[in-house]
Amino acid sequence: MSVRTVALVTGSSSGIGRAIALQLATLGYDLILHGRTDSSQLRNSVEQVAKRGSHVETLTGDFLEFQESDFTAFVLSANSLAGGRLKAWVNNAGADVLTGAAATESFAAKLDSIWKVDVQATLLLSRSIAEHWCESSIDAAIVNIGWDQATTGLPGNSGQMFAASKGAIMAMTSSLAQTYAPWVRVNCLAPGWIQTAWGQQADPQWSKLVESQCLKGRWGTPEDVAEAAAFMLSPASRFINGQVLHINGGLRTTSPEMEQRLGLPNDRKGL
Repeated sequence: MSVRTVALVTGSSSGIGRAIALQLATLGYDLILHGRTDSSQLRNSVEQVAKRGSHVETLTGDFLEFQESDFTAFVLSANSLAGGRLKAWVNNAGADVLTGAAATESFAAKLDSIWKVDVQATLLLSRSIAEHWCESSIDAAIVNIGWDQATTGLPGNSGQMFAASKGAIMAMTSSLAQTYAPWVRVNCLAPGWIQTAWGQQADPQWSKLVESQCLKGRWGTPEDVAEAAAFMLSPASRFINGQVLHINGGLRTTSPEMEQRLGLPNDRKGL
C-alpha cells in the first residue's frame, strides 16, 4: 500500500488558500488545513476537502501572536498529524488589512500585521519544515505567495505595504531554495488581480481598471492560482526551483492610445 502524500496549506479558511486545498484534494493529496481560529469558514473548507475523499486535519494559530518557538511547535504538530508523508507546504496565510475592522487601522499598524503574518511566518515556517525534510532526506516542495506588482510598485498605501512584504517573500524564496537544495524545492507564485473577498466588493471602476490592465481582460480567480500551486508542488515541476511565477493573465504594457496607433482592436473580450 503506497503512502499518501500530505500537504499543509496555511490560511486555508477561504479564498486562494481554500482553492489550493480543494485542488490538491482533487489530485489525491491528504490535507492539513490551517486557520487563524477554528472558524465556520475553516470547518467549511474541511467539509469540502473531505467530500473529495481526502483525509483532512486542522491546525489553528494566529501568526500575529506567535513567538519563534511557536513556529517550530507548529511544524512538529503538523508532522504528528500527517497520516501519510508530509511533502508539500503552502505559505498562503496573510493579514487582511483591506476589509473588516483592520481596514480602519493606521498605516503603521497594518504594516506591522502584514510583516508578522506574511513575511515572518513564511520565513520561519519555511526554515523549520525545510530543516526537518533535509534531516530526513525527504524530497519535498514549498510554495510561497508573492504579488505580481511587488517589483514594479503600485501607488498608494496598499501598494507600499504589499510591495514591501510580498517583495520580501519573493526575494527570500530564492535564498531558501539555495539553502535547502537538493532536497527541498522552494518556489513562489505572484498572483495579480485575483477576485477574493476584496475584489468581490470592489466598485465597478476598479473592475474596469483590472479588466483593462489584464491581457485576458478579466479578474483572476482563486482557482487560477490553485492550479499553478498544484503544478509547483507536483513531480511535473521537479526541475523548477527558486522561481517566481506570475499568475496574472499577462499585464498590459502599452496604453490604449498606443494600441490604437498600432491598429489593435479596442473591443476585445477576455476569455
